[in-house]
Amino acid sequence: MLVAGASLSLLAPVAANASDVVNLEEMNSYSRSKTKSSRLDSKTFINEVSEDIAKLKSRVDGLEVKQNEFEAGGFSDTTTLDGKAVFALMATDHSKVKADGTDALASAYQYTMNLNSSFTGDDNLYVRLRAGNGTGNFTTKTFGTYLSMGTGYSDQLRVDKIWYTFPVGESNTVWVGPKIENYYMHATTPSIYKPVTKQFTLGGNGDAYGASTDSGFGWAYKADNGFAVSSNVVSKQNGTTNGLFTNQSKQSWATQAGYTTDQWSVSAIVNQKYNGWTDGYYESLGHTPSTGVGNFTAMGLRGWWRPTETGTAMPSISLGYDTTDHDGAPAASNNSTAWFAGLSWQDMFQADDRIGVAFGQPTTNEDETVDPFAYEAYYEFKANDSVTITPTIFGGSDRNGTTGDDIFGAVLQTTFKF
Repeated sequence: MLVAGASLSLLAPVAANASDVVNLEEMNSYSRSKTKSSRLDSKTFINEVSEDIAKLKSRVDGLEVKQNEFEAGGFSDTTTLDGKAVFALMATDHSKVKADGTDALASAYQYTMNLNSSFTGDDNLYVRLRAGNGTGNFTTKTFGTYLSMGTGYSDQLRVDKIWYTFPVGESNTVWVGPKIENYYMHATTPSIYKPVTKQFTLGGNGDAYGASTDSGFGWAYKADNGFAVSSNVVSKQNGTTNGLFTNQSKQSWATQAGYTTDQWSVSAIVNQKYNGWTDGYYESLGHTPSTGVGNFTAMGLRGWWRPTETGTAMPSISLGYDTTDHDGAPAASNNSTAWFAGLSWQDMFQADDRIGVAFGQPTTNEDETVDPFAYEAYYEFKANDSVTITPTIFGGSDRNGTTGDDIFGAVLQTTFKF
């Protein structure tokens, strides 16, 4: 449009000049006259047009220079940005009366921007910016209502994640960062179930896989035949004076090994946590022993399988089992267990839709007198290429480890991706 405007502005005086000098009657009189006119000849017209074309070309060249200057000072072409906004409307009903108002209908949002920058073509600096206003049920762990979109940042945009990763050779990857979670550094994907409540991420987000955003580093090796192994360490040093990787700071050291094909995967993890580290979303209130040294070792088994074709009655299946030993705890309560099952169907009613059902037992001590249970079920469909709508129901019986303290909830999520 800039070039077109410039062209019109230049051609307008040319057209006006031609209308003042040239008309049909004068052209006829020139043909009848034996005397050549000094007002107009072919060279004069050609020279005028040539001058105007030269001016037009000069203006276009100037625009190209300005455009190149703008691009040179713009966003780096090695950095990409994508993001999403999630709206949620949620209500819960506890079987026991809650005086804190958590049974009220509430709404919340989450806004996320992901920045990825490469400096060599193989490395990556990842930064996640996030804001949200989820409180109450949106971020409550003990009843399993904590949503994957739950973010209690009080409407403040924060650096939520930041780390740097780079390859070493053809099969090794290294991560290091001041804000990273260890499950981003695992070499094998433990579960392909996509949850709505955060408790069902990673095949059960409890002692074996639970994590929080802290300082850490890790390494992973992936072979061409599907075998993979990884190990990483994260320390809760951020915002404290305990020091990084000291006996005073809470730490998590996770080592995972697994094997993956196009259709299925199996993996095992050992996660050693020290100095009272707590991070799980898939736990009941009574799972932590009342005495002990605050150290424990959790082992987790994960596996998933998916059919070769979607749109059939056969779902993809994700399974998980955890067992945890607490150091220095009484024999009656030094071990806890958890299990998970997740089913999902894709492309059932329309392209890219998804049905999800998950259930299981949150992390529970051997000496607990109740067997807590948790579940969720949802249908996710696309309104268009960028907007997804997900109605969900969820709940549990004795979910927080208290007899008769059941919960039922429903949430409607709308996700906008850009």
